[in-house]
Amino acid sequence: MAEYGASWLKDLRSSQFVTAYHRGVEAGNLPFFRNAESLLDPVVTMEGEPRLMLGSPNYLGLASHPRVVAGAKAAVDRYGTSLTGSRILNGTTALHRELEEELADWLGVEETLLFTTGFQTNIGTISALVGVGDTVVSDSFAHASMLDGVGLSRAKLRGFRHNRMDLFVDSVRRARADGGRILVILDGLYSMEGDLPPLDEMLDICRENDAAVMLDEAHSLGVLGEQGTGAAEVFGVQDRIDIRMGALSKALAGVGGFIAGSRELINYLQVTARSFVFTTVGVPAALGGSLEAVRIRRSEEGAQLAEELRRNSRFLRTELKGLGLPMGPDSDLPERTTPIIPVILGDDDLAMEWWRQLYDRGVFTGVALYPGVPPTGAMLRICPMATHTRAQLERALEVFAEVQKVMRRKAGTP
Repeated sequence: MAEYGASWLKDLRSSQFVTAYHRGVEAGNLPFFRNAESLLDPVVTMEGEPRLMLGSPNYLGLASHPRVVAGAKAAVDRYGTSLTGSRILNGTTALHRELEEELADWLGVEETLLFTTGFQTNIGTISALVGVGDTVVSDSFAHASMLDGVGLSRAKLRGFRHNRMDLFVDSVRRARADGGRILVILDGLYSMEGDLPPLDEMLDICRENDAAVMLDEAHSLGVLGEQGTGAAEVFGVQDRIDIRMGALSKALAGVGGFIAGSRELINYLQVTARSFVFTTVGVPAALGGSLEAVRIRRSEEGAQLAEELRRNSRFLRTELKGLGLPMGPDSDLPERTTPIIPVILGDDDLAMEWWRQLYDRGVFTGVALYPGVPPTGAMLRICPMATHTRAQLERALEVFAEVQKVMRRKAGTP
């Protein structure tokens, strides 16, 4: 194996995250890069054993839906495996136009613009809209792609503690005093904490201070709202959001992201968003599958799936809370029930040990460690699907109760 000379490359293991990673490897508890060997269903074959899948944002269960799979196959038959170029060169097809028009009609906007990934959607849009002399106001728990977009833009960043309205107001007012343009970036549904921002109150402050708002609906699209269009719909503020971002890679069972908004905004991003202009487009299969997923979500079947998801999420959250596990925030309003259920353990090693105990008993959950969460915010991220049966969820709860007893014995607590 080659020996590399730069000394600093030999010290990368010293960071907190990498140190925890290697401790997980040594203890056999590493929750990452596990091999799935079957379709993404409520029960997945993983490393030779069936596991209840409670760690995937396949919220509506559409990743293995026959119509979605058929849509992906039809796109491959028509366009092949790859278009090998960017949208502005040889990468635009009728499938792109069809999906963009379907999304625009669903969200009630003038136009949408597809990007290859959700991450590229955020970094490209933010870095194209603001720059030196401007200010971005961001929740401290905003997705990494949004914060990286701010970094690329070289705009000033004013953060505020998660969902703290008093600090948000102060940050926006300071941003106005900075001069330049103000862009407020928020998640419609926070991907680790599973909670929503107080959108209606925040938009009032933005209007008072001439601040544009970009809302990341990656995890809320397809899940929240009667029509499934996300948090903006839940709050009834669709017409007050300047820039709406959505992802095809969660409830819509594909890969990619998009921006929804005015025709002027979309025309501008088509030639200024570098992650759009200089990136090969997504593979046809992902687009064909997602187009069918959108159509299913807009149908009666989609509405029923969303209702099943809410029931499963409410049941699982309530029962886990009943076990006395340290849960994240919750909403008393049924329409704001979310399918992201955090069990906050606080310590990276403890979270990995919990994960391993669950995994060995046939339950797979997500795990969030630093820097994906704050240094003391390690958690299990549990995501039910619409297609889980009550019996499957009850079995998962039995496993959680078993592991809780094991972990209490290890800690020497009753």
